[in-house]
Amino acid sequence: MGRITWGRTVAGVLVAVAVLGTSACGGEAEAQKKPAAKPKAPTVVAATKTFQDAVTTFDTTDGCPKATGECWDKMTAVADPAKVLRKAMNADKKTGPAFWREAYVLLDKMDKGMAVGEDTFTNRPDVLGSAHDLSDWLDENPVQ
Repeated sequence: MGRITWGRTVAGVLVAVAVLGTSACGGEAEAQKKPAAKPKAPTVVAATKTFQDAVTTFDTTDGCPKATGECWDKMTAVADPAKVLRKAMNADKKTGPAFWREAYVLLDKMDKGMAVGEDTFTNRPDVLGSAHDLSDWLDENPVQ
C-alpha cells in the first residue's frame, strides 16, 4: 500500500511540473511569435551628415594605399553610411524618388563597386569616386 501511495504522489508531482513547464513554454512561445519592431530609418538630414562625415574622414586620412587589396576597410567605411542614406532617402516622403534620381545613380554605382567583395583597385573609382560625387550632389541639393 505504501508503494502505491508513494507512486501516486510522485506521479502527481510530475504532472504538476509538466503542466507548469508547458504553460511557461507556451508563454515564451507567444512572446517569440511577436514580430520584432522595424528600426526606424534615420532622417535624410542625419544620414546625409553621417555619410558626408565618412567621406571627410576618408579625405583627411591617408586615403587609399597604392597596393591592391589594402583599401577595402576604407571603402566599407564610406559604403556603409551610404546604405543608411539610401534607406533614409527611400523613407523620405517629402521629396520623393524623382528628386533623388541622380543620388540613386551614384549609390547604385557604389553598390556595383562594393559587390566585387574586395579592393581590386579598379573598383575604387566606383565606390570612392561616386561617394565624393554624391557628397558634392548632397551639398548642391540640400534637404531640410
